[in-house]
Amino acid sequence: MHVVANRLQLTLAILKPDCMACPHIVSEIRRLIINNGFLFVQTKIVKLSRPEAEEFYQIHQEKFFYNRLVTFMCSGPIGVHVLARDDAINTWRKLLGPTRVLRTIFEEPDSIRGRFGLTDTRNCAHGSDSEETAKQEINFFFPNLNIEKWKKEVGQFLKENGNVVYDEKLCEHIPQR
Repeated sequence: MHVVANRLQLTLAILKPDCMACPHIVSEIRRLIINNGFLFVQTKIVKLSRPEAEEFYQIHQEKFFYNRLVTFMCSGPIGVHVLARDDAINTWRKLLGPTRVLRTIFEEPDSIRGRFGLTDTRNCAHGSDSEETAKQEINFFFPNLNIEKWKKEVGQFLKENGNVVYDEKLCEHIPQR
C-alpha cells in the first residue's frame, strides 16, 4: 500500500465486546478500515477491569447510561486500535455511523453500526470525537506511544517513501524500507 502522508491524523478505534465475540464481524470491520485508507498503527486486545472502564468513561459519569456502559465494556475482550490517515477522526466516525443504532439502521444502514450494532450501548465500536480526545484515549491504552515522535519519524518516512505492508498477525501496518 502506498500512503500519501500530507497530514496524518491519529484516532482511537475500539471494537466493543459484542463485536469481538464474532470473529467474522471483526474481520469485516478490519477489512473496511483498510479499504477506507486507514493504517493500523498499534493494536491490542484487552479486557478492561471495572476501575479501568470507569476511568476511561468518566466523562459520562453523570449520564443515565454510565453504569450500563461500564458494565458492558468489562463483559469481554475489546480490540483497541490506533488508526492513522488524513482526517482520521471524521472519516472513522462517518464509517461508524451515529451512536443510536435504531436511527442508524434506517439512516445509514451501510455504516458499521447500521450493519452490526445491536443497541445504543452494544453499538459495536467507539471512535474518538476530537484530536484532544484522541490523544487522551490513545495515551490511556498506549501510554508508550509518543504521538509526536511517531508523526515525526513514521510520518516523515511515509512522506518520503510511502510504502507500508499490512501484517495480519500483528494487525498493524509496517513501513516497508
